Amino acid sequence: MTGIRMTLDELRQLARAKLLGAGLAPAHAEAVAETMVAGERDGCTSHGIYRLLVAVSSIDKGVVVPDAEPVLSEPARALVRVDGGGGFAQLAFQTGLPMLIEKARTNGIAALALNNVVHFAALWPEVEELAEAGLVALAFTPSHAWVAPSGGAEPVFGTNPIAFGWPRLDGPPFVFDFATSMVARGEIELHRRAGKRVPDNWGVDAEGRLTTDPAAILSGAMRTFGGHKGSALAAMVELLAGPLIGDMTSRESIEWDAGRGGSPLGGELIIAIDPKGFLGDLLPEHQARAEAMFGAITGQGARLPSARRYAARRVSLAEGVEIPADLYRDVMALNG
Repeated sequence: MTGIRMTLDELRQLARAKLLGAGLAPAHAEAVAETMVAGERDGCTSHGIYRLLVAVSSIDKGVVVPDAEPVLSEPARALVRVDGGGGFAQLAFQTGLPMLIEKARTNGIAALALNNVVHFAALWPEVEELAEAGLVALAFTPSHAWVAPSGGAEPVFGTNPIAFGWPRLDGPPFVFDFATSMVARGEIELHRRAGKRVPDNWGVDAEGRLTTDPAAILSGAMRTFGGHKGSALAAMVELLAGPLIGDMTSRESIEWDAGRGGSPLGGELIIAIDPKGFLGDLLPEHQARAEAMFGAITGQGARLPSARRYAARRVSLAEGVEIPADLYRDVMALNG
């Protein structure tokens, strides 16, 4: 048997049950489960139900405050802050989302700072939700220091993803979300679990030597994509979602973890822009120009980022998803 076929509702119920069984409060369990289901639904298995193992481990190790209550505040007219109290980021984001949308539409642009949150998931669900509300969105978050800067071998950065969402006239929004490392850390872990080698440019071992052994990279250092360009973007993410909003850098986060092996604790910055605030009555004209650019890409057979996710989504909504048998076994073993 290679996998277990499940509907998305069955997967959602399983994720919620395991999170509740680990002691996570119901509101958190619902929000966290939804992001895992979204990962599986859209074919992003490195951010899917595999992350249930990561989340439950972080709860068991005391890294997460399981019943944290997010606190909403307004530092300035166009700013929103949510102190997550050490809980998972998902509920903190949902707490700040309505005010962020309201402020973006009122002021033309607004930003949401999530502080003191544990983050283990992808950023695209956040920017997609904002883009579906008609807003242009950007999101940034550091993580643990797992990634070496270009030219170095000592971890300084996290995987430090950048996500962007753009509302489309017809159909789902244009969304991309990528780590500034060569690959997401979860992808390396999935290779380790499957006993597969990785490309020789993904990372180095503890002595700074290039390696194809995923376990050696996980105990050594990952590499940034694009050399110095990815390294510069990783540094930008550290600054935007760390010192700028009064939260931790990736090095500070992993020091705080103190060897427990939990998910990163820190901040996330989300920026939302209302196109109508810039363009007013000219919005339809310039939306059409944006659509012309998308057409120029797809018209020559090139793929838009997010197209593959949406294609996977159509299939999984109709047919469900298949979970590898060994991963399903490990998930079912959670909470005894």
